[in-house]
Amino acid sequence: MGRLLGLDIGERRIGVAVCDETRTLARPLLTLKRASKREDFARILMLCREHQIDQIIAGLPRTLRGDEGRQAQRVRRYADELSAAIDVPVEFWDERYSSVEAQDRLAVSSRKARAKGDIDAAAAAIILQEYIDAYNQPAA
Repeated sequence: MGRLLGLDIGERRIGVAVCDETRTLARPLLTLKRASKREDFARILMLCREHQIDQIIAGLPRTLRGDEGRQAQRVRRYADELSAAIDVPVEFWDERYSSVEAQDRLAVSSRKARAKGDIDAAAAAIILQEYIDAYNQPAA
């Protein structure tokens, strides 16, 4: 069983996180500045190969009511195209509040920190960790 790659797909940046070999702990990896889809997909494919990824978990930005708005539709379309282009399956995970939680955890809200991408990678790690925790819970 390979590792999981977590993505927080934004309009300008993509936060990236990876889990350990046992799929128990997620950590921020890096933030990609978005370019063309072709370039983005090539960089993500390279990360998948480097970290032996066999599945991608993409954060899906639902509304507070749990609906999928325009941004969620854009993320879903982008991730579906990514999956087809690099032949790695993508599963979606509700990312509500992940960026806010990342800001709180990093105790930063400055533009400088946002520009560095710290928050985006941390948000990807939160999304991935929530997914891991949900699927590692023992059956009741």
